[in-house]
Amino acid sequence: MKMTKSIANSLKTFGRSFLLCGLCGWCMEILFTALHSLRRRDLRLTGNTSLWMFPIYGMAALIDPIYEKIKYWPFLLRGCFYATSIMLGEFLSGSLLRFLGVCPWDYSGTPYNIAGIVRLDYFPFWVVA
Repeated sequence: MKMTKSIANSLKTFGRSFLLCGLCGWCMEILFTALHSLRRRDLRLTGNTSLWMFPIYGMAALIDPIYEKIKYWPFLLRGCFYATSIMLGEFLSGSLLRFLGVCPWDYSGTPYNIAGIVRLDYFPFWVVA
């Protein structure tokens, strides 16, 4: 009984973290795309995202248990670990979504992309995110 309660609490905590990470990810993407419109001199500052991105961002909740293991690593090393993990997750989820024909992003026309799914020039942003 005690084990079942512990699992239930863990799932509840993960569920909350999943929702929080999904919402924060959406908000960060909307902010980032809105600020990107400044480069086009579009003062409407419209940002956008996709419903597909919510579960992808939500999976960042998996970082929390990993954090306990690596919290004493130097900031830059920890940031690089997170950025690499995020980009791997982006590549895997983007590959699946592309296979299904619903991938909301395509970086094919940009430099430093991998298969049009991941942009290596975004790595520094993920390090500090």
